[in-house]
Amino acid sequence: MAIARFGRQAKRPHGLCVKMTAVAILGLCFIFVWSMFSSTSSSVVSQRETFDDIAEPVSTNTRPSNSGTQSNKKQVENHESSKEGKKVKVESDLDRRDEKKANGSVALVAEKHKSGKKDGKEVAKEKKENDGSKQSEAEDSQKDKEEQEEEEVIDGEEGLDIEGEDNGDKEGDSDLVESVDQESEEKLDDGSGESRKRGRKRKINGPLFDPKAHYTWKLCSTRSKHNYMPCIDMESGTAKLQSYRHTERSCPRTSLMCLVPLPHDGYGTPVRWPESKLKILHKNVAHPKLAAFVKKHSWLVESGEYLTFPQNQSEFKGGVLHYLESIEEMVPDIEWGKNIRVVLDIGCTDSSFSASLLDKEVLTLSLGLKDDLVDVAQVALERGLPAVVSPLGTRRLPFPSAVFDAIHCGGCGLSWHSNGGKLLLEMNWILRPSGYFILSTKHENIEEEEGWPLRVGGELLGSLILLFWGELMDPIFLCHINAYQSAVQFLLATSMTKLTASICWNILAHKTDDVSEVGVKIYQKPESNDIYKLRRNKNPPLCKENENPDAAWYVPIKTCLHTIPSSIEQHGTEWPEEWPKRLETYPDWLNDKEKLTADTNHWKAIVDKSYLTGFGIDWSNIRNVMDMKAIYGGFAAALSQQKLWVMSVVPVHAPDTLPFIFERGLVGIYHDWCESFGTYPRSYDLLHADHLFSRLKNRCKQPASIVVEMDRILRPGGWTIIRDKVEILDPLEGILRSLHWEIRMTYALDKEGIICAQKTLWRP
Repeated sequence: MAIARFGRQAKRPHGLCVKMTAVAILGLCFIFVWSMFSSTSSSVVSQRETFDDIAEPVSTNTRPSNSGTQSNKKQVENHESSKEGKKVKVESDLDRRDEKKANGSVALVAEKHKSGKKDGKEVAKEKKENDGSKQSEAEDSQKDKEEQEEEEVIDGEEGLDIEGEDNGDKEGDSDLVESVDQESEEKLDDGSGESRKRGRKRKINGPLFDPKAHYTWKLCSTRSKHNYMPCIDMESGTAKLQSYRHTERSCPRTSLMCLVPLPHDGYGTPVRWPESKLKILHKNVAHPKLAAFVKKHSWLVESGEYLTFPQNQSEFKGGVLHYLESIEEMVPDIEWGKNIRVVLDIGCTDSSFSASLLDKEVLTLSLGLKDDLVDVAQVALERGLPAVVSPLGTRRLPFPSAVFDAIHCGGCGLSWHSNGGKLLLEMNWILRPSGYFILSTKHENIEEEEGWPLRVGGELLGSLILLFWGELMDPIFLCHINAYQSAVQFLLATSMTKLTASICWNILAHKTDDVSEVGVKIYQKPESNDIYKLRRNKNPPLCKENENPDAAWYVPIKTCLHTIPSSIEQHGTEWPEEWPKRLETYPDWLNDKEKLTADTNHWKAIVDKSYLTGFGIDWSNIRNVMDMKAIYGGFAAALSQQKLWVMSVVPVHAPDTLPFIFERGLVGIYHDWCESFGTYPRSYDLLHADHLFSRLKNRCKQPASIVVEMDRILRPGGWTIIRDKVEILDPLEGILRSLHWEIRMTYALDKEGIICAQKTLWRP
């Protein structure tokens, strides 16, 4: 009404003042809307054009322990904040607190057996504190690695690990131990290099899984229904929320003990690879907004019950192959499949990019940035392409530093220059020295894509003015509007240029392709620290020397530059060998190459003699594989000749071997299995767990929730291979049977055993 009134008044004499007033009001409204948009996009409300005056945040409880592991840095975010009396109660069944409603539904009923119940106050004597607390960080890390390797004993005939009674289990052999801190939950390394102070522990007799517990299951009652991701999706039982997604990873207070339902229209057998590159079942990836997404994009087409993916079709004109070739022409050193092997695709906006690179022997991990829009990471996984879901806001991504050969952002819609360029610093952190950052957009000006919110706001303001007053405006006003929009583009270009210059990225190419009409800009990270010393303004500052560059789990994004590795003992000092030679090439920074060779030979013997022939698995149906406790990537390397890919997961409490997995040309991620994994339900065809449960004995409050998580991420008809102690496998088999999984094979030798099971379509 107000706008219409202004329009009528503008036609009257002396309407010039009214015109100017209206333009001023619309400008103020735009500034207000833009400020609100910026404040909600991140915890940092001010938008910067440079890194000036950015102070390094105080990183308490965010540094890694000096044992060389990725430790959990959050302070009991998903558990109760205090423990009265600091005592640990043990019952013969599961903890009563785990019978609470998890996401709206009761999932577990543990029946007590009084005849076998022990005194809940029975505890062992307090354990002695670590005598080796004065050891150096390197010695501590080496000791953990040696203990980890002690349980990997090769048995070429049966492919079964034969372990001693200790099994390298630092927390105990067959006792369930929970940490009870007398000062805080656990004091980690304070960054000074000193050993962490361990809280006192009380030992309680009992197995990992209660063999007398009875499990009954119910479906999860959540807003996301069959697409539920516990640590990504936002659930509320009181009021309607505007957003379905957390801006940061945030897990429920209680462990997930309910089963995610199947899609509304049912679930069909996935299309086999390689046919799945061309089509998938639509109902398997059903999403409320997927239909609208399909209509607006040309690289996927709805055809009957399938979603089809035309060959060489992408968001860009000329096809994805022309797009990849044009990048190689711009920078000849980018040799897809040779010099470039491991790529991170930000946003996962077009899975044809990773599908086409796979034909060139490039392993592309798509990073789904979960929001309320359709996230095609689920589509990529259904096609058999590597993908993971993780918010990108104020915390680091769960990867080591300097491991990706190239990072690609093709119309991903991120404002790299916003909030002091924190997201750009994150890309610099995970990019390998001399690695490539490829930024492309359909717009002629590459900076328009980087600052799309401001650009769209400026265009909207100009359109509104022209819509209501275009016929009445003098040419001088139209010139002012055009000058404003040009100024917006100039500011975006200037800010992005300053940011990339401040971190010493070199612009190798900047070109708009005539065929695809795509603007591409390719940056390169420096290969040494010499250029950092030449910066006139030392912003962003260099990180402190005692900061671990590979600390990533629940660690905030740093506003400093980690120095580029220069010592031969550090990973990232040299570019890896060309693929496939890099798979079997061991870099100089590895201390013990003999253990690595033994690990590789160990898993090759097991895979060739047992897994591929003796378990009854049809490997032609296996495409997406996860190694839930990887060490050196030997399991993934043994399967490298198969038509599949492996996500190698390094638990955050284990020795940090993930940098070497990337060095071999494989992909992996950090994760804490006491929490839910960042992927959609029904994502993987096979899960492999080698002594995972025995290692998690003292970490997870509800160990059965790990089995529930395996049920969530495994496809119906998918397989799991679990290797562990017999005392763990016996009750674990009962849990799998309660989930109506089919036990295909069990084998035991001495104290070690194997379970091979297959998930069914059963839901309660």
